[in-house]
Amino acid sequence: MMKITKFLKPYEVNKKWVLIDAEGESIGRVAVLAASILRGKHKATFTPNVNMGDNVIVINASKVKVTGRKLTDKIYYKHTGYVGNMQSYILRDILQRKPEFLITHAVKLMLPKNRLGRKMIKGLKVYSDANYPKEFKIERVITLSKEE
Repeated sequence: MMKITKFLKPYEVNKKWVLIDAEGESIGRVAVLAASILRGKHKATFTPNVNMGDNVIVINASKVKVTGRKLTDKIYYKHTGYVGNMQSYILRDILQRKPEFLITHAVKLMLPKNRLGRKMIKGLKVYSDANYPKEFKIERVITLSKEE
């Protein structure tokens, strides 16, 4: 007898909220975990063409660990599209001003580059400290050193 693979439809998806504590962890490790959960790869019913992943809240984004000389040497670029309007920002400055951008940017680059990826990134909420709106019903809490 042949087994048939079950592909979920968008209306069959059941989303939950997952909390990730980024304190003391590197940006990449947090981003990989968040992107995987947003994509839905941790579920047995993973369907690549459906937004079926859980929503993610990342707290303590300002307390991420940066190794090596990245604080002074890593540069993020922004260009408006006009001639001569390219701006560059050092990682240290971004970490002080807007640490939420670092994790959001890293996760966004790990998701599909199409309208499905744009829908998935809307399920990511990043906060610089441990305070986040309590209206989210958290199903699972993850600290990267150990899972609960």
